[in-house]
Amino acid sequence: MSNPGEADLTPITSVRQLAEWFAVGSKPRAQWGVGTEHEKFGFFREGYATPPYEGAGGIRAILEGFMARGWAPILDNGNPIGLKRGGASISLEPAGQLELSGAILPDLHGTARELGAHLREMHAVAEPLGVGFAALGFHPLHTRAEMPWMPKGRYAIMRRYMPTVGSLGLDMMTRTCTVQANLDYGDEADMVEKLRVSLALQPVATALFANSPFTEGRPNGFRSARAQVWTDTDGDRTGIPEVVFEPGFGFERFAEWLLDVPMYFVMRDGKWLDAAGKSFRAFLDGRLDLLPGERATMGDFADHVTTAFTDVRLKRFLEMRGSDVGSPAMILAKPALWVGLLYEDAAQKAAASLVRDWSVAEIRALRAAVPRDALGAEIGGRTVREVAREVLAIARDGLRARGLGEEVYLAPLEEIVASGMTQADRLLALYHGAWRGDARQALLQAEV
Repeated sequence: MSNPGEADLTPITSVRQLAEWFAVGSKPRAQWGVGTEHEKFGFFREGYATPPYEGAGGIRAILEGFMARGWAPILDNGNPIGLKRGGASISLEPAGQLELSGAILPDLHGTARELGAHLREMHAVAEPLGVGFAALGFHPLHTRAEMPWMPKGRYAIMRRYMPTVGSLGLDMMTRTCTVQANLDYGDEADMVEKLRVSLALQPVATALFANSPFTEGRPNGFRSARAQVWTDTDGDRTGIPEVVFEPGFGFERFAEWLLDVPMYFVMRDGKWLDAAGKSFRAFLDGRLDLLPGERATMGDFADHVTTAFTDVRLKRFLEMRGSDVGSPAMILAKPALWVGLLYEDAAQKAAASLVRDWSVAEIRALRAAVPRDALGAEIGGRTVREVAREVLAIARDGLRARGLGEEVYLAPLEEIVASGMTQADRLLALYHGAWRGDARQALLQAEV
């Protein structure tokens, strides 16, 4: 989740105004960039506990270490809860998972340099404190109760509300980590095709990136426990929304859909007000009981957009969200996959053709199957592994057409398809072999 942005006090007067907010994100191809975000679990090298916010080696001390290296703090009630420098930011997930939200860069080589620099800086800050960071989709050791909570106002609201709408929302907040790629669109029609293609193929990506086979020290029966958690988090705002595939879908229809997603909060005077479960449509009309007579602003809508957790999220760009975080090579493979599929016309059309006959019901069924079955899940009589082989061929062609040599970043995905072994499968093999049932080794194996 991102850190809060600057407030836009422009009053909302129509749904079309909300559609135009998304339309502002349209860019000519020459300006398309790529942003990459990834999260990781902190752990004390001695004892494997997760660092709390305060104290020696705590998350606050880590943030202050970054601040000493030129990062500016983002404050919540006086506490540093994020950082900014240049076009990048570092934010905290609810249990202190550290997230790098990278700058928008013109190519994947820039992403690789950015990631390398971030990891070196992170080691310089965290190692003297006895802290390491591991990239796994679900925490392999700790119970929910053992995970700390960060002092962010919006998280306190979500912590109260989540158990009322799903049984695994607090696990999503505290025990999961993801990697996502952010891509641009040219215009409304391009957005629609990109969003439909990426939502349809998101279960394939979920399978390829599966990297969370342990819960509380034991195999959990899933390749991606993180992906399973999202199936019972909050059905009002997650998954694969059918509206995207309806005739006539576009910016305005998506804005309408968002208005029916229940609210979480409103920010006023630097404070998060608890509006969980309330109607944004009522807020538009000045009928929100928290702020009687006050009508929603564009800043309120921008905050509300961040509370939709669909597998691909439309903002002023597209967020490809549905994957477990993994090794640095896999972090780079995430944007490589989607840039290859969606940033060259021939590749995008080939990807659209591949999924054209898939129904929403079939895509959702595949999404339900991949947390457990990963590459063995099926759609249309084909396994995900078979589909993924074709998807990667399209992505490789798309990257080659860019002429930048970026196709090298697909290598770990191609190895997964060739071997049939996801990151999760390799961890399980180690658990049952060399580790002799010691899942603590997963944190060390996944250290970045």
